[in-house]
Amino acid sequence: MAKEQEKSKVQTFVLSGSNGHNGQQWLTGTNNMVSQSQGTDHMSRMARVASDVRQKCAAYVLALRPWSFSASLTPVALGSALAYKLEGSVDLVILMVCAVAVLVVHGAGNLVNTYYDFTKGIDHKKSDDRTLVDEILATQDVVMFGALLYSLGCLCATLLYFLSTLRLEHLALIYFGGLSSSFLYTGGIGFKYVALGDVVILITFGPLAVMFAHAVQVGYLSVLPLVYAVPLALNTEAILHSNNTRDMDSDKQAGIVTLAILVGPTLSYVLYNLLLFVPYVLFCILATRYTISMALPLLTLPMAFPLEKQFRSRCYAKIPNKTAKLNLLMGLFYVFGIILAPPGSLPLL
Repeated sequence: MAKEQEKSKVQTFVLSGSNGHNGQQWLTGTNNMVSQSQGTDHMSRMARVASDVRQKCAAYVLALRPWSFSASLTPVALGSALAYKLEGSVDLVILMVCAVAVLVVHGAGNLVNTYYDFTKGIDHKKSDDRTLVDEILATQDVVMFGALLYSLGCLCATLLYFLSTLRLEHLALIYFGGLSSSFLYTGGIGFKYVALGDVVILITFGPLAVMFAHAVQVGYLSVLPLVYAVPLALNTEAILHSNNTRDMDSDKQAGIVTLAILVGPTLSYVLYNLLLFVPYVLFCILATRYTISMALPLLTLPMAFPLEKQFRSRCYAKIPNKTAKLNLLMGLFYVFGIILAPPGSLPLL
């Protein structure tokens, strides 16, 4: 009898667990816990993926050295401003496509520089660019990203052919001249390693870039951009020269030759001052002889004196970045000065 009662209780418990409300609640609670656990794991994985993507994107952006982009954007703005003074208008679509084309070629050139400096053993743990040294990106990533940017630049050049009235041979000559210079600075011949890098940068990020932006707007080549590009080109060269002076010791150890190494620290200081202050002398001449609007770039002169003092003290660490900031502001004021100049007040305009 006792065994039958115990058997009945067991059956009642089983029925309650399998068909009763208590069993349903237990199963529902278990399923909810499993679903919540799976959802939490999924969210955690998504967060990790998002974090990895953000870090990867940040690494790509830093590899481009965006602080140096003033050297490519201000020439485009200057060439477009000169076209505006001549034609009375600017095609904004052409301006944007031209800016992207110059910018991506500049960025690709920086990646080429990163790759070859690393493979030649020039970059090290104390270098300014440690993208490959610290394994932030793999060499294959840098190569693929550079190829992508060059391809994007060629696409922009193709668009400019259809948007602008500039002849194809002239467009190709200027664009591929700039593209080749950005690559050959450290790739191929490697002008940087034989003390010719300064000449390449002086031409590419000065007259060539200004002429390119001007030509795609007006539809023809002119010597006008070459003349007005001089102050901006000198200041842009100051960025590179300060960078090479800072890296003088490591470049010597790597067995390469730059202009800064050839002339030594003292003459490098003299050259930096010339590159820094001669543009202001030119602006003073333009302001006093032609139009007061050309005095606008002189507003950046107080930023130049601390750079001179820092260079004289041989504290080179932050000078390239600070010179690039000066270059951006001076270039923008230069552009505004040209735009605000009364018609016919500037030579050749």
